[in-house]
Amino acid sequence: MKRWCGAVFLALSLVTLRAEEDLPLPDNGPALEIEPPLLIERRSPDGTPDVPAPPEAVDVAKIETDLARAKRNAAAGERMYHAGIIAKVDSEERVLKVVRLEAKLAEAKLAAAKTKLDEQQQQSQVVEIEAQQRAVKSQVEEATRSAAEAANEQHRAEVESAVRNLARQKKLLALGSGRKSDVSRAAKKLAEVQDGPN
Repeated sequence: MKRWCGAVFLALSLVTLRAEEDLPLPDNGPALEIEPPLLIERRSPDGTPDVPAPPEAVDVAKIETDLARAKRNAAAGERMYHAGIIAKVDSEERVLKVVRLEAKLAEAKLAAAKTKLDEQQQQSQVVEIEAQQRAVKSQVEEATRSAAEAANEQHRAEVESAVRNLARQKKLLALGSGRKSDVSRAAKKLAEVQDGPN
C-alpha cells in the first residue's frame, strides 16, 4: 500500500514538473490596450442608419380587444387573490392596467375623430359635407371630453395605487420586514405621480 501511494505521489510530481516546463514565459512587453467594440446603430442593407418609422395610427380595434382581455384578467385576478393564488399587488396592477387601456382607447378614438375631421375639411365643397362636418366636430368634442375623463381617471387610479403602495411599505417597515429605502422610493413615486399630467 505504501509503495502504491509513493508511486502515485512520484507520478503526480513528475507530471507537475513537466507541466511547469511547458508553460510560456511571461512577456514583460508593453501592456495591450483592449478597447470594447463600438456599438453601431442598426443599419439598412445599403449601409445607412435605420431611422425609426413614425408611429403609425393606433388600431382602435386592437386596443378594444386588449381592453376586453385586461378586464377579464382583472376579474380573474380578484378571484385569484381571494383564493390566495396571487398577491393583492398583482390584482391591483391588473385593475390599473384596465384603467390605462381605457385612457389609451379614448386617446385613440380622439385621434381617429380628428383625422376624420381633417379629411372632411379637405373635401368641404358641398353643402352635405358641411352637415357631416358638424357631426364629425361633435364627435371630436365628445371624444375630447371622454379622453380628458379617461386621463383624469387614470391619474386618479395611479395616485390611489401609489398611496396604497406607500401605506403597504410603511406597514412592512413597522413590522420589520421592509426597508427605509423602499418607503422613500414609494414616497418619491407618489410625489411623481401627484405632480403628473394634471
